[in-house]
Amino acid sequence: MGELFRSEEMTLAQLFLQSEAAYCCVSELGELGMVQFRDLNPDVNVFQRKFVNEVRRCEEMDRKLRFVEKEIKKANIPTVDTGENPEVPFPRDMIDLEATFEKLENELKEINTNQEALKKNFLELTELKHILRRTQQFFDEMEDPNLLEESSSLLDPNEAGRGAPLRLGFVAGVINRERIPTFERMLWRVCRGNVFLRQAEIEDPLEDPTTGDQVHKSVFIIFFQGDQLKNRVKKICEGFRASLYPCPETPQERKEMAAGVNTRIDDLQMVLNQTEDHRQRVLQAAAKTMRVWFIKVRKMKAIYHTLNLCNIDVTQKCLIAEVWCPVSDLDSIQFALRRGTERSGSTVPSILNRMQTKQTPPTYNKTNKFTSGFQNIVDAYGIGTYREINPAPYTIITFPFLFAVMFGDMGHGLLMTCAALYLVIRESRLLAQKNENEMFNMVFAGRYIILLMGVFSIYTGIIYNDCFSKSLNMFGSGWSVRPMFSPKGGNWTFETIEGNSVLQLNPAVPGVFEGPYPLGIDPIWNIATNKLTFLNSFKMKMSVILGVIHMLFGVTLSLFNHLYFKKPLNIFLGFIPEIVFMSSLFGYLVLLIFYKWTAYDAQTSKDAPSLLIAFINMFLFNYSDPTNKPLYRGQMGIQSLLVLIALACVPCMLVVKTMIVRRQYLWKKHLSQTREAGPAENLESLEQTGKTSPTGLTQQGTQKFGGVRVGNGPTEDEAEIMQHDQLSQHSEDGDEHAEEEPFNFTDFAVHQAIHTIEYCLGCISNTASYLRLWALSLAHAQLSEVLWGMVMHLGLASRSGGGFFGLSIIFSAFATLTVCILLIMEGLSAFLHALRLHWVEFQNKFYTGQGFKFVPFSFESILEGRFDE
Repeated sequence: MGELFRSEEMTLAQLFLQSEAAYCCVSELGELGMVQFRDLNPDVNVFQRKFVNEVRRCEEMDRKLRFVEKEIKKANIPTVDTGENPEVPFPRDMIDLEATFEKLENELKEINTNQEALKKNFLELTELKHILRRTQQFFDEMEDPNLLEESSSLLDPNEAGRGAPLRLGFVAGVINRERIPTFERMLWRVCRGNVFLRQAEIEDPLEDPTTGDQVHKSVFIIFFQGDQLKNRVKKICEGFRASLYPCPETPQERKEMAAGVNTRIDDLQMVLNQTEDHRQRVLQAAAKTMRVWFIKVRKMKAIYHTLNLCNIDVTQKCLIAEVWCPVSDLDSIQFALRRGTERSGSTVPSILNRMQTKQTPPTYNKTNKFTSGFQNIVDAYGIGTYREINPAPYTIITFPFLFAVMFGDMGHGLLMTCAALYLVIRESRLLAQKNENEMFNMVFAGRYIILLMGVFSIYTGIIYNDCFSKSLNMFGSGWSVRPMFSPKGGNWTFETIEGNSVLQLNPAVPGVFEGPYPLGIDPIWNIATNKLTFLNSFKMKMSVILGVIHMLFGVTLSLFNHLYFKKPLNIFLGFIPEIVFMSSLFGYLVLLIFYKWTAYDAQTSKDAPSLLIAFINMFLFNYSDPTNKPLYRGQMGIQSLLVLIALACVPCMLVVKTMIVRRQYLWKKHLSQTREAGPAENLESLEQTGKTSPTGLTQQGTQKFGGVRVGNGPTEDEAEIMQHDQLSQHSEDGDEHAEEEPFNFTDFAVHQAIHTIEYCLGCISNTASYLRLWALSLAHAQLSEVLWGMVMHLGLASRSGGGFFGLSIIFSAFATLTVCILLIMEGLSAFLHALRLHWVEFQNKFYTGQGFKFVPFSFESILEGRFDE
């Protein structure tokens, strides 16, 4: 269970892979997904590496597969996904794959080219068919005397007066329907009104052979006189991309041409159908193996890309790689290397050696489908520093609980729980569907977070006794009005009740308050006028209590970091002053809240002092305030002592730690100088400085050092100091300096001052920040109450016969607004505020988040981005 609370222990290992076995060994490591390769050729251009040609060949095969996949999607053919995970093909199989993909691509390109040419020919014949049909109608209409008289205006006035025969030329074609108005206006202006245009729409849209879009077109015929107008008309048609077709002048010729066109269209349609059937068969056969081909090609590409990260020895027989891997998985990695060696047929085993390094390893936290969502919340703030405490296990409980404190409502929590349960129960089926909606995928990835948030919201809703803004009287109220009618208890009468809209129950009267509600808030508060005042006081104090406990827990977790990294100085001058400072001030405030709840009853509650004023007076040492009496005897002495203790913790963190770290550095520097001086000088120097050693070395200890370990290194105590300084580079307090780097006292002092001031002021601001638990809880309850009063109450107040139908409509509006506003918008708001409380107020007490993530070489992670879109 240790790896759950702290990142995995990592090691740097060196792999020696035989050239003939390297491909298969890397393949097995990719299937295992537990090693992260380091680039051993950072200065070598990617085009100059050994396996660059293989990578290019894989990219070319990937390009061909993407082309085939595009054609499959265009044909609306589903890709078969059997869930099969094929093995990586051997390098010698690349030639066969290349030949298969080349043949498939060329065949599809040839089919597409022929199909496009056939469709283009079919479009031309179809347009010609419509032209022949429409022009016949135009000529039949021209025989009308009225139209003939209108068209005679195109003649020269002198010829028209002499009654010369009408001889007009014409052109016919097809143009896009939306261009007709502009086309007609241009003809009129350029030809000065000396042309006659007739057009008719084609009812059925025609398919564009290039794009495949459906285009609406119109047939037109233009009558003119003279070659000059003919040239102008053709140029205008060309400019508007109109297609012109030859049209015979006599009806008999047009009829014969139409018959021939129809015959050719029928033959061409048959050829098109056969071509499309052949194309469908080719694409359907490719769709069955498309996913397998993609997996094989991408695995091969990933392997060769990884091999380019390795070094090659001078004999060209061995590849050398360096990998980061978890220590707990070394046996699995060794077994994978043996499988790869056996698969390749090599007789020389691959070698894995652990290496000693001062480099910071990557951070790796093992997760499953339940914990991955919470780990992502933590990683979004920053990847944890290597081997520091992981906040994710604690976030599993604290995050949904703090969310529920702000969102607490039984009804809303139940709706959220049901929605999350649906996603959890049907997660296998939903994963298989591979939904491409980004919003849905984000919600689905956090289904377990939403489930816990809903469950905790039901719990806090029971505590608040709040269900859609209404209280449930499950155990019977603890308040009673009967004693107020008795002669001994009070003087209420029915006239008193009728004449007063607001009455106050006195808990000091015997029998009025029979005892606290068994669980949660008493339902009688739902009808009280001072409900908001009571809940504000309760929720505000509850927020302070939860906030202080949460922050104290975060400070406590920092102790485990100091213990693991062997930082005793950070424990005594970091953790202890921090926990004492916060406990002396805000821990004491929490105790005062509990004390006030228990020390005052109904009779004495009116004399209870204000905690806020008492806490302010505590810092001001003001104990002579007549308006705020002390809570208990000896309060002044205890509070003064606590403030002094808290103030004394500040110089411990600010000055003492800085001076001790500086003295340790000087002592370490002195030890290194004495070792370089030689045996005689070393002994003499240590004898002179033995009394001033920060480790407390005596003269006797120095003599032992001189007699036993002269010239060979420090004693055990001195080695501890040096080891402490080496480990200090992992400190979360900012004293991160490598062993060889010089100690900068000014930088360290400034950094420590900033850290101390930030912590001390942060204790105040962070505690106030937890008041958002109260604010958002109040806002959610008030919104729910307003929604009920303004929407649902209207339907329930109706007493007429048609009230049922009105209630159905009003309930639909109420349900829609509840889901959209109270569940989605308010839920998102509470989620973001809970996120901030964990990132800023909780994690900054112990979590630095300055590491880098462990990204193993894994085929699964490489492929999921491609097939889970």
